[in-house]
Amino acid sequence: MTETSIPSADASVDEESVPAATGENEETRAEGVREKKAPAESELFGQSEIAADYIEGLLDILDYDGDIDELVSGGRPVVEVVGDRLQNLVGQRGATLEALQELARLAVFRQTGTPSRLLLDVGGYRANRRKELAAVARNAVEKVKEYGEPVRLEPMSAFERKCVHDVVNALTGVESESEGVEPNRRIVVRPAA
Repeated sequence: MTETSIPSADASVDEESVPAATGENEETRAEGVREKKAPAESELFGQSEIAADYIEGLLDILDYDGDIDELVSGGRPVVEVVGDRLQNLVGQRGATLEALQELARLAVFRQTGTPSRLLLDVGGYRANRRKELAAVARNAVEKVKEYGEPVRLEPMSAFERKCVHDVVNALTGVESESEGVEPNRRIVVRPAA
């Protein structure tokens, strides 16, 4: 009998070609599949190029000038836009930037069929915001250590929450967790249990 079924989208060709009688156990084969599913740097760079082309088209439509850099950083595709008069692309507290990032991710998905963890930065906003959030996190940690009471921070985007979690998790004696529902999701910093 001939197999005529089409492999599911989740199954890779490598996964199907691993013979069951090779002496490998299921866990070893699953680990190998997981490793192969991680996108290669060339794939990530390709995603950043797709997103950069999308953003470049948008800048042309809006008649904005900016230099666009595509790169891979921390296992993520990154697009950075640098130039004058770009504040409108960031918006209030980065809201427009978050929306543009989602549109760029959709452009990547549409072309590749793969979800992307693309990070978009305009005018160095994210780098500056990371520094501000590190100071906010350290201030909250100091208050928690001084008073022993949890500190609730203002609502933040997912990017901002991750920045705060990273700083808090690097320190001893405190922990952080997110609570609430978007767009009012916030971080609570408390003494470690």
